[in-house]
Amino acid sequence: MKVLKWLSVSAVVLACALGACMWWVVASFDTRTLPANHGEVVAELYAGDDARGAARRPLLVGLGGAEGGNAWAGPAWKRQRDRFLEQGYAVLALGYFGLPGTPEKLDRISLDGLHAAIVEAARDPRVDGRCVALIGGSRGAEAALLLASHFPGIDAVAALVPGSAVFASGTNAMVTPAFSLHEAPLPFVPVPWSTTWDLLTGNLRGAFETMMRDAGAMQRAAIPVERMRGPVLFVSATRDEVWPSAEMAQAMLQRLQAHGFPHVAEHVAVDGGHAEPLDEFPRIEAFLARHFARACR
Repeated sequence: MKVLKWLSVSAVVLACALGACMWWVVASFDTRTLPANHGEVVAELYAGDDARGAARRPLLVGLGGAEGGNAWAGPAWKRQRDRFLEQGYAVLALGYFGLPGTPEKLDRISLDGLHAAIVEAARDPRVDGRCVALIGGSRGAEAALLLASHFPGIDAVAALVPGSAVFASGTNAMVTPAFSLHEAPLPFVPVPWSTTWDLLTGNLRGAFETMMRDAGAMQRAAIPVERMRGPVLFVSATRDEVWPSAEMAQAMLQRLQAHGFPHVAEHVAVDGGHAEPLDEFPRIEAFLARHFARACR
């Protein structure tokens, strides 16, 4: 009996200590000062070995997700990157956090900084700057859709397992948005305390589903996809364990339809988990060839 009582008291003390620690992390986080290296990105442009005078290449911009680094410049994406080069594209790999000289975390990432890197690459003489498409996965899809919604000169988007709104940063406090525009944090869906257990146990989808129940926040933070100026392909996962990408992709498709979106918009829902759409690049290649590259000729 004494042992049971001791265990119960210990559990209460531990819970209180954990709660106090979490409260301090949130309360002490600096939400006013932008992160170090705000607006800095790492850009790697791949434009093939064309001889002088060859036709300029349409530009594909690759944006990784919450893993950070520069995924499209790494060995894991080399095969697909090379396929795009063989198909006549140039590929710009953008790393926007988690690299030397960039922000440490996915926290208030500057969309202006990303856009500036795209504009600079589009000026390369090997690149056809009139034709720019974005490919992003997960939080990178969030970035791609935001860029295409807020800046001109983006002609197409392929968004893999996308979110339909701006969500919280990848910091421990999670009290700031992942992205900012013109030096100002974007409205975002807050992370309520009720997500604590799901986050501690690794149930990310459950945590996002709780966040998404705040209908007002979802509306305020919604990505204004109807402002995009070209075709969009959503590729989602029906059994996504990270967040409800299929439901959010469908919501964006419905938003586009409600606004009379004049461009092609398609949603492919793949049966599988968060990584399953990575096997759908033949569909993405076909979509880009049909609705993006053809218009560049």
